Amino acid sequence: MTSGGKDSDRTLGYMTRKDTEVKLPRPTRVKNKTPAPVQITAEQILREARERQEAEIRPPKQKITDSTELSDYRLRRRKEFEDQIRRARWNIHVWVKYAQWEESQKDYARARSVWERAIEGDYRNHTLWLKYAEFEMKNKFVNSARNVWDRAVTLLPRVDQLWYKYIHMEEILGNIAGARQIFERWMDWSPDQQGWLSFIKFELRYNEIERARTIYERFVLCHPKVSAYIRYAKFEMKGGEVARCRSVYERATEKLADDEEAEQLFVAFAEFEERCKEVERARFIYKFALDHIPKGRAEDLYRKFVAFEKQYGDKEGIEDAIVGKRRFQYEEEVRKNPSNYDSWFDYVRLEESVGNKDRIREIYERAIANVPPAEEKRYWQRYIYLWINYALYEEIETEDVERTRDVYRECLKLIPHSKFSFAKIWLLAAQFEIRQLNLTGARQILGNAIGKAPKDKIFKKYIEIELQLGNMDRCRKLYERYLEWSPENCYAWSKYAELERSLAETERARAIFELAISQPALDMPELLWKAYIDFEISEGELERTRALYERLLDRTKHYKVWVSFAKFEASAAEIEEDENEDEDQEDVIEHKKDCIKRARAIFDRANTYYKDSTPELKEERATLLEDWLNMESSFGNLGDVSIVQSKLPKKLKKRKAITREDGSTEYEEYIDYLYPEESQTTNLKILEAAYKWKKQKVATSEDD
Repeated sequence: MTSGGKDSDRTLGYMTRKDTEVKLPRPTRVKNKTPAPVQITAEQILREARERQEAEIRPPKQKITDSTELSDYRLRRRKEFEDQIRRARWNIHVWVKYAQWEESQKDYARARSVWERAIEGDYRNHTLWLKYAEFEMKNKFVNSARNVWDRAVTLLPRVDQLWYKYIHMEEILGNIAGARQIFERWMDWSPDQQGWLSFIKFELRYNEIERARTIYERFVLCHPKVSAYIRYAKFEMKGGEVARCRSVYERATEKLADDEEAEQLFVAFAEFEERCKEVERARFIYKFALDHIPKGRAEDLYRKFVAFEKQYGDKEGIEDAIVGKRRFQYEEEVRKNPSNYDSWFDYVRLEESVGNKDRIREIYERAIANVPPAEEKRYWQRYIYLWINYALYEEIETEDVERTRDVYRECLKLIPHSKFSFAKIWLLAAQFEIRQLNLTGARQILGNAIGKAPKDKIFKKYIEIELQLGNMDRCRKLYERYLEWSPENCYAWSKYAELERSLAETERARAIFELAISQPALDMPELLWKAYIDFEISEGELERTRALYERLLDRTKHYKVWVSFAKFEASAAEIEEDENEDEDQEDVIEHKKDCIKRARAIFDRANTYYKDSTPELKEERATLLEDWLNMESSFGNLGDVSIVQSKLPKKLKKRKAITREDGSTEYEEYIDYLYPEESQTTNLKILEAAYKWKKQKVATSEDD
């Protein structure tokens, strides 16, 4: 045999590797894959499988007719059980079945032997002991059962079920003394509360009150807990022993005053005194408990105390109870988070409702002592209202002027004005001084505010105060300071000019407006120009107004400016008519026609500007033409709508492609405007293209 063959292998002997390969049947190729005309459901397949299933083969029933067959059967079964035990000695169910089978054969000695063997293998399994003892009890082997229970509780004294079953058996047999002795043996092991309570119930069933009391004494020594003392006290109360019950509660409060469950003890003690009609005792217990128990663990105690006061106390007592409960809640909240200013507000409101001035001041002082950790305005916005409320309380409630002034002064010292400030505090302090008729003090406060932390609100309020007092020179100086600080503020310029106009200082007002519009930067220039234009119109200076509009158009060509200019020209006739009431009707009509011509000229200039300089602003141009059309309609017989209609564009709906972030494209509809000059250009382009096409076609035919 060659050693280099591919199929040769020493381990295969005379066989080759090919002979050892597993040959699988070739998969059948399905040629016709069309569905069958009759479909079979899964339910039909299962039903057919069930119908074709062969009947289950069961062993025949064996009938034992003589003792020989019985002994053979027993021998065979015992051998089976012994084999099972040999294979799985740890399996308790096998032992139990074996013992129960021996019991069914009335062979109690063998059954007992099986139980003993099982316990010898696993004596810690209390289930085996229970079943063993039940076997002895069921077959009325009382002494054997006692022996089993005694061994069980000796080996497993911490399994309560064994003690309960043992005691139950003795009690059923009427052996009360024996059951008591077993309880005493059990109590030596210091079981849990349920074991002691079972012993007490056992004694009470046989009306042994003194024995039960003695057991309770041992119980509270073994388990010095609140629940144990409460049970003991309720036992004494049930027996009518009020003095003994009170003594139990007093002992409990001495030992367990600092326990976590002390709340339940004090509540139970107070309710006991309440049932005994000792209202003052109960109130004292509640107050003692509230002083000694931490606030977080006294919620139920507070609720019970409030209910008690509502039932037995007067109005003052009820209010004290409710306030005391809420006061403890707020103290807990501010202790956990002193920077939670909302809790301080609630706490102060509570104390204000009580009306104790010293306590209210104490809470305010404690609250304002919690200065925000960072010098950022967002952290101070709630805190500053503590100072405001404190100052208002001192002014309104206590009417203490000096304390109020001190509160405002300390607050203004505390705020870091170099980083941020609060106009509200400055204004409240100044208004307080005005209410005290201390005008010099108010001016000093507002002057300091402008010097340290100027703000719009402070300037406005200061100017308003001086205006009410009629100090115009001070108002002018304040406006000058205001505009030095904020030269871009159009509101300040407008109000300054308005002040001068109200004083009939037209030239000063005009100079202020001129100075304002010459500023390089303004926050709202459109309002300033409008105010200046309205000022000139109100003064009847039409030429100055036109010049202003022209200067404004040099700066901006916004369509609203054009429309406003045109409307002004259209209304100029009415202004002149008001000034010259004695003119004839014909002169008035001529004036109106001139005004309409000027308005049309402005609209025409605007339209030409949009057409030539900014053709891309189609929508603004369309809006302008619509305003022009509306104005022509409003003129009535003097108007000419046809002038505008020939210039109006056509509205076209178009679509444009928009590319999204993910790369996809979607189309959006928009309105486009086609003006008459654009449509003529389009027609010329079409004619030019047609002419080129015709010329090219003629040249081609000549070549052919």
